[in-house]
Amino acid sequence: MTAPRSHPWRRLGRSFLEGDSYGFVLLLVMVTYIVSVSITEAWAGSIVLAVQVATVWFTLRTSQARPAVRRVADIVLYVATAAAIVSFFLHSAGTERGGVFVVCCLLYLIAPFSIVRHLMLRQDVDTETLLGAVAAYLLIGMFFAFAYKAIGELGSVPFYGTAGHGSLSQDLFFSFVTMTTVGYGNLVPAANPGQTLAVLEALIGQLFLVVAVGKIISSYRPRGQG
Repeated sequence: MTAPRSHPWRRLGRSFLEGDSYGFVLLLVMVTYIVSVSITEAWAGSIVLAVQVATVWFTLRTSQARPAVRRVADIVLYVATAAAIVSFFLHSAGTERGGVFVVCCLLYLIAPFSIVRHLMLRQDVDTETLLGAVAAYLLIGMFFAFAYKAIGELGSVPFYGTAGHGSLSQDLFFSFVTMTTVGYGNLVPAANPGQTLAVLEALIGQLFLVVAVGKIISSYRPRGQG
């Protein structure tokens, strides 16, 4: 008697628990988002950075990043760890917090490039490929969110003008609203480079969604199907 085939939803669920799967990377990205918007204390940056370090580490391992990329990432990860420790024990001023968010940007700049490279080298377009594309898409949104936060902390004028500098929760909200071109208009960058970054994010987000994710979905073939 033929053994029953594993249900697709069960295979998808297992991918979120396997340490070498993009499902697990996607889970870590979602945890980072939840932590970022839930904890608002001054020392919260250290916890966010700790989750980011884990996310990027697993991303680079899963995407089989090149040794040179891993070496650069290791340096950034060491800096992020040191920044997390300092941020936890000290109440940082705006400039120091801005430096922490610059490190966050570097972490989220490395990870999606590594995923995209790995997906381009994969022979099969399966569930793992789809999860990797979604993870890369979300990581791009996280990168821009922390870029907005860094500009707000280091800039001389409030990032959102009369609405103020904005919290990390607001920056994440604005980033994903911009990337998906929803455009509620309740938060708007008051000046450059924020305005230019917002335009760039909208363009990159739509191109990635239409070209990369759209192509993967159209070519998607679950394992076991011809």
